[in-house]
Amino acid sequence: MDKRFVAILAATATETIYGVNHTIAKGLMPHVIQPFGFIVLRVGGAALLFWLLSLFTKSEKIDRKDWWRILACAVFGMVLNMLMFFKGLSLSTPINSAVSMTITPVLLLLLTALILRERITWIKTAGIIFGLSGALVLILFQEKTQNNAPNIPLGNLLFVLNAISYSFYLILVKPLVSKYKAVTLLKYFFLIAFFINLPVGYSEFIQVEWMQLTSSEIWQMVFVVVATSFLTYLFNIFALKQLSPSTVGVFIYLQPVVATIFAVLAGADSLNALRIGAASLIFVGVFLSTRKPKKAILPT
Repeated sequence: MDKRFVAILAATATETIYGVNHTIAKGLMPHVIQPFGFIVLRVGGAALLFWLLSLFTKSEKIDRKDWWRILACAVFGMVLNMLMFFKGLSLSTPINSAVSMTITPVLLLLLTALILRERITWIKTAGIIFGLSGALVLILFQEKTQNNAPNIPLGNLLFVLNAISYSFYLILVKPLVSKYKAVTLLKYFFLIAFFINLPVGYSEFIQVEWMQLTSSEIWQMVFVVVATSFLTYLFNIFALKQLSPSTVGVFIYLQPVVATIFAVLAGADSLNALRIGAASLIFVGVFLSTRKPKKAILPT
């Protein structure tokens, strides 16, 4: 089977899983497990799965110069990113979290320009303004509280910080993707992240009444660990090996669509005009900021 086609399927599966995860993870917090305790479970479970998988793959030696980048990837991709997302999700709603994630391509453009000193055109600048405006609408003008959403503006702000952290991760991980196998990278990312997250979430983790969990709650936890943590990161790195980051970034637009449909059908959230308006601003911003300039036609 064509590797590019498989990579497209992997990217599609990744965003579909993420879209469903917004509602599933939200349904467990905070009455079953609190956000930071959830991170310990998620990262620890994924680390165990990746190390078990590594037993069936050829081991690779990491160059000494790459360890600092691996540490940074773990911090931005599996620590700050996840802590901000899960805490934000406990305060806000599934649809808000999915819409906020679509600002990632805009942030990637901005950070790439600042870090790599790449030139930004006026059209891309307009895209950044539109995208950030949509994010600000979600943060500043949303209703303050809702059922099971005690502080929506703060939660939405944490979603944006999550997107910033994830953008740093995508920039940092790209040079490593072409050098090492996905399993090699991810087993170290998640192991490092587990030890960093453990002091933060240990007290919440031990508060969980594990023997009182229902079969439905156990299934939801398994989904977050196996699908949202193990499979999505594995699929994403495989996709990055075959496709450009900009192509992989396009698939993030599936996330709010899947999240909205699933959340509404599950009765976990609802749409309103403000959310649709904010999403429209972000989508326009992403369209402008990722638009490729037309090549000039030379006279014959």
